[in-house]
Amino acid sequence: MRPARSAVAGLLLALATAACSGGSSPPDALAGSAAQTTTAGQASAVTSPPEPARIGRTAPGERVRFEPEQVVLPGGETAPVVPARTAGGELVVPDDIRTVGWWDGSAYAGDLFGSTVIAGHVDAPRQGRGYFARLLRITPGETVTVRGDGRRAAYRVVSVEAVRKDALSAASPLFDQRVGHRLVLMTCTGAFDPVTRSYDENLVVTAEPVGPAR
Repeated sequence: MRPARSAVAGLLLALATAACSGGSSPPDALAGSAAQTTTAGQASAVTSPPEPARIGRTAPGERVRFEPEQVVLPGGETAPVVPARTAGGELVVPDDIRTVGWWDGSAYAGDLFGSTVIAGHVDAPRQGRGYFARLLRITPGETVTVRGDGRRAAYRVVSVEAVRKDALSAASPLFDQRVGHRLVLMTCTGAFDPVTRSYDENLVVTAEPVGPAR
């Protein structure tokens, strides 16, 4: 501890000598300089508070996905879309022929992968022609739009084909969720069997996305 006391004594002696020497710095100026040095040292020891984190915002390139709520066929005709489930391995289509069903086990509109599957009746007893009877006239190259949650996704038709009635089986490749994203629209077609009161084929319209959903 003695070296410390000697250093302090030497410092006090130096300050006293400067005060009595008649030099250019008066005692008050020296005191002020020492005070400023101490204040600056204390300020540097205080850690500045961190800046608040920025609020995250959706990047312009982020992919948009949504549950289908409305479908628009070529010509502008629209229909509401409601969730539909499978029962006994088949998709249960809404009874109301003015409404179509989105298989809730399929992809959302705008997804990167998977089939967005929407099915509806071509007609029904006491209801007449259904909304999806319009699929009988659709051709490749035309555009189908799906809307929901204030968003929209456009798809260009690439194929229209009739397949066996078991196309609505949950095991069908048409329901594959491992493929690149696409829209699959389904309804009945072919010959009508008055005994089973059903058609023997399904019409399948496949469409690919026209750019990302927005």
